[in-house]
Amino acid sequence: MDYGKHQAPRGYEPGEGILTTLIRIPVRIVVLVLVLPARMVWDALTALWHAADRTLLRPLGRAVVWLLDTLVLTPLTWLFTWVVAPLGKAAAWLAVALLIWPWIGLWRYVVVPVARYGIAAPAVWLYRAVLTPLGHGLRWIGTALLLPALSGLGNGIGWLITVLLIVPLEFLWRYVIVPVVRYGLVVPVVWLYEAVLTPIGRGTAWVLGTLWQGAAWVLAQIWRGIAATGRGLGPAVAWLVMTLLVAPLAWTYRRILTPVGREIAAAFEVAWRIAGYVSRAVGRALAWLARHLIGAPVSWAYRTVCTPVGHFVRDSVWAPARRAAAEAGRAARAALASARETVRQARRDAWRALVGSTDGARSREPRGIPARTLGSTTTVPSAAQATESAPLGEKFVKRV
Repeated sequence: MDYGKHQAPRGYEPGEGILTTLIRIPVRIVVLVLVLPARMVWDALTALWHAADRTLLRPLGRAVVWLLDTLVLTPLTWLFTWVVAPLGKAAAWLAVALLIWPWIGLWRYVVVPVARYGIAAPAVWLYRAVLTPLGHGLRWIGTALLLPALSGLGNGIGWLITVLLIVPLEFLWRYVIVPVVRYGLVVPVVWLYEAVLTPIGRGTAWVLGTLWQGAAWVLAQIWRGIAATGRGLGPAVAWLVMTLLVAPLAWTYRRILTPVGREIAAAFEVAWRIAGYVSRAVGRALAWLARHLIGAPVSWAYRTVCTPVGHFVRDSVWAPARRAAAEAGRAARAALASARETVRQARRDAWRALVGSTDGARSREPRGIPARTLGSTTTVPSAAQATESAPLGEKFVKRV
């Protein structure tokens, strides 16, 4: 509980009273009682998580990675390398051979020669031999004959338009339309503006200006009265708000809420640290109890009971049983081999008895491993005894 060795106790804040000092220790005790179960549960969950991570999650992750590499990545790599890539190359070659090369050949050996020798060459010859001389002739005709004729015709038409249209219209505009508009419309309108509308507008502006000045003076007096009233009531209202609302709230925040919050935070910090020490001590105690009450007896039983019993069972029961099973297996295999050879020899003898054999012809029945005969000195352990009576048509051969 002496946590002062690890962290220096924080000094008292200025302005703390005796009440804060008196309630600090009970508050910290209550907070410790509330925080200790949460800290112990947190430490237990952390230990379980680390144990599960070391014993289960990491091997499981490695197994999953190995399975993914073995079952997914390796088959996909092989499939891509030996199936998809060759198929893609073959598809690309087929696409080029079936879609691109025919168009290239068509363009190179059909379209280009036809366009060059069937369209471009005749068009160039037609332009050089026909259209160029024809254009030069038409240009000479236009320059030498048509241009002077058109110039004279245009000059005549322009003189006629000037004499018959422009001169009468200019006379009409200058001596008829302009005098009528000036003396029949502009002069009366100017006189009306200067003699009638201007005096009326000035009188109206003077009247409106006078009315606006009067209204402005009245509004200014009203605003001055409101401002004077506000200047008189404002300090009073501000004093009341500061005295009845702001000052109590500030005092409550500074004297009550701030110390209480600071003490609660400090209490939680200290309680969490002390709960950590208590939780680690409880964990060490439980580990010591588990080691001495469960681990030590189990280890002693394994060393003194299970190991000798296992060695006895291995040396006295399992090893002889394994050797006996191996001997029985070898004997059974030898018996089965002998039986197979006996059946094979009996079948060969029956075949020879039914079909027969000559010196120049070979029997159709396949021969197995030759067994010991009457005239042989070699003994085959797994061979069956040869028959003593020779088949029909077979001669005895004397072995030296």
